[in-house]
Amino acid sequence: MRWLVGWSSIAASFGTVGAVGHHGEGRTVHPVGSQLLWGDPDPLWAVGDWRPDEIRIITVATPEGAPTTRLAVLGCCGATDEQLRVGLLAARGGALRHLTAWSGSYTAVVQIGRRITVAGDLAGARPVFHTPWANGTAYATAALPLADLIEAQLDIGHLAALLACPETPEALGDGTPYAGVKRIPPGHALILREGSREITGYEAVASLAVAAPQTDPVSAVEGVRDALVDAVRARLTAPRHAPETMPPDPGPVPGMGPAERRAARGAPVPGIGSDLSGGSASATLALLAAGLPGLPGTVLGHGTGAGERLLAVTFNDLSAQGREDELERARAIASNPRLHHVVVAAGEEALPYASLESGPLTDEPAPSLVVAERHRRRLAAGSADHFVGHGARQVLDAHPARLADLLMDRRRRHILRPVAALARAEGPSTHSLFVPLAVYRAARRLARTSYRTGLETAASLLPEANRDAPDLDTPADASLASLTWSRPGPAARWLTGEALAEVSVRLQEAAIRPASVQRPGEARARAALARHAADQRILEQAAEIRSQRLHAPFLDNQVVRAARALPESLRVQPGARAAILRRVLAGAGIHDLPPGWGTPSQATSTAAGRIGLRTALPDLIALFDAPLLADAGLIEARVVRKALRAASEGEPLPLDGLAELASTELWLRRLVTRRGTCWTGTAAPRQRAVAGGVVPARRTLQP
Repeated sequence: MRWLVGWSSIAASFGTVGAVGHHGEGRTVHPVGSQLLWGDPDPLWAVGDWRPDEIRIITVATPEGAPTTRLAVLGCCGATDEQLRVGLLAARGGALRHLTAWSGSYTAVVQIGRRITVAGDLAGARPVFHTPWANGTAYATAALPLADLIEAQLDIGHLAALLACPETPEALGDGTPYAGVKRIPPGHALILREGSREITGYEAVASLAVAAPQTDPVSAVEGVRDALVDAVRARLTAPRHAPETMPPDPGPVPGMGPAERRAARGAPVPGIGSDLSGGSASATLALLAAGLPGLPGTVLGHGTGAGERLLAVTFNDLSAQGREDELERARAIASNPRLHHVVVAAGEEALPYASLESGPLTDEPAPSLVVAERHRRRLAAGSADHFVGHGARQVLDAHPARLADLLMDRRRRHILRPVAALARAEGPSTHSLFVPLAVYRAARRLARTSYRTGLETAASLLPEANRDAPDLDTPADASLASLTWSRPGPAARWLTGEALAEVSVRLQEAAIRPASVQRPGEARARAALARHAADQRILEQAAEIRSQRLHAPFLDNQVVRAARALPESLRVQPGARAAILRRVLAGAGIHDLPPGWGTPSQATSTAAGRIGLRTALPDLIALFDAPLLADAGLIEARVVRKALRAASEGEPLPLDGLAELASTELWLRRLVTRRGTCWTGTAAPRQRAVAGGVVPARRTLQP
């Protein structure tokens, strides 16, 4: 786990220049295992196993006595030093957007005198947190260190909102699971001036009165292509790193080759690799990384390096059926001579909910905790720098609520093909005949519903979410449920009435607060992206392999920006993501793709989830025998145990909701049993987050 932390104080001198930060007179405090990037009065640290090339500091020469002007960029950034200097000068004049326009995934911190600016990303994969501390404000890219710093208790109200409405920013607000630790929204920056804080957005907000000018589809797809190529190139041109020294190879093992033995020891392969699941997103990244032209030092200007082949890893789940076509497409793509294909086969040991007793404590809870072991087995066979296609669906696909945006712009004809596709997905039945009309009515209703009315309606319906909750069995049902300003999450049906009532109050309060309202489809799409990016961040922590870096280019700022320029009429068409990525590859000179490329494969993951739940049922029942969530008043243990048994027997219950409950309970148990703290020094906090290691009683907290 890697993060940066710093603070800004009111005092003109927070200590001696170059020293660690002070908390009171003559007492010091600094994070464990950190390196100081710059010192007092507003210090900044990098904590964790950062690579040397992942930390870049640019300082602009200023006259003697003038305010210090410098920029720290942490992560993978494709900008040159000169481009960083230009961005620093632009940020000094207030143009913060320049700090987010470079290729790669990174966090930028600017210091101009006593003014500190920390820019978050557009997707939410690199968030920024802050909290009041020591007559000033502390900030970090992880919430747990700040919670340790202020000895925070749990915010049970936020956990309730996270389970009840995970894709509703109005319910979550700017909170975190730790009371007193706040998060800045995606697309915003945190500005600190001698302890005072300000949160400002750096992206233009579209008007509701006038439709934004539509970008030409060809130009928009070219923009996505250029952004993806630059994102991949930024990783390929970065310095290569060999894994750190790992336990020695025990020698030949029957049935295991060198790659399998290395994966068993937990060491990634040196070089660059990529997932190759057979889907369109991972295949696009693998083919771009393997055949990207113009890189220096490569044979004929192609490939990832001179004589180097890209390692393509395919995960073969032996417990789930129905993946034969996907595996065949992966093998066809891997026939490219610049790819070295490795298939990682696993059985019950890699199912969802496997090895729940092991795993590190993550910054926050997320549904990915129950599949961490599954991903860790695949990533252990990967490379030191490994591409993953996560986020492509949320970035490129159209959220069903975008149909309402089309109706607001009077583009009715563009919704004919998507509603017809939903009707075909229903199959030949009487119900399918009424799907187009039902979807059109729901989209028109959403287009005519104001932001305030939509939230108030959602707040009034939320307390009944645990009674007669509908089962979303078909794509049409899921699309109809998504055509609202806010809807309960899949875990809401198992929350207590008290928890749902508190979240309902949050929605009612948000409805009357002034807000920069977006179109319903755009707002819902951004919320879904933020939710997925947060889950991806936690997955990287839960399935972390030492010396390995996961790269998700679809969540980079410039890729998200380019995707937002895609016309809505192009997004909503069936198979839009596969068509866009096919044109991206064609623009990069890659045309030969296997039949069926881009076919969705969500059904196989659902089947694996059900098999994993059935296999791990005894462990899950034990997990909810005396759950901390019940102690906090969020669930009734008996109800959840009954739902687990019913789902394992094949009853059509939302598995995503059960995964969220299990992940949150698992995270709580790891949190309250942890040892140590993130801080050291004579003024270090005496208690860690969740002081005393006990989940506080419900009555002691405010939502």
